[in-house]
Amino acid sequence: MQDFTVTVEQRPDLTRVTVAGELDMSTVPAVEEATVVVPLGGKALHVDLVGVSFMDSSGLNLLLRLRRRMREEAGHLVLSGLREQPAGLLRLTETYDLLTADGVGTAPRAELQAASRV
Repeated sequence: MQDFTVTVEQRPDLTRVTVAGELDMSTVPAVEEATVVVPLGGKALHVDLVGVSFMDSSGLNLLLRLRRRMREEAGHLVLSGLREQPAGLLRLTETYDLLTADGVGTAPRAELQAASRV
């Protein structure tokens, strides 16, 4: 079994959650636990999935719940690093456009602005 890690980085304008390993029913609780304690109101939640090689319906359900939470808290969800299998699952379930509307594979707007000033 591949190692699974979840890291959370909080900044004033966004929270970044980086996930590595398989995102399935045995690992989703760890991601939920990491995000439930994070105050997200009005900020961006950037979920970096570049280290996720496999995602099942439990992972998809988690992303949908995070999206709903962000909308309720006046924030927005940004996914990045979708690999082939997780992106395929989103397309198969017709949730790709719903979950990537804020820009899959792109940095949140504040990061882009900071990078352009360097």
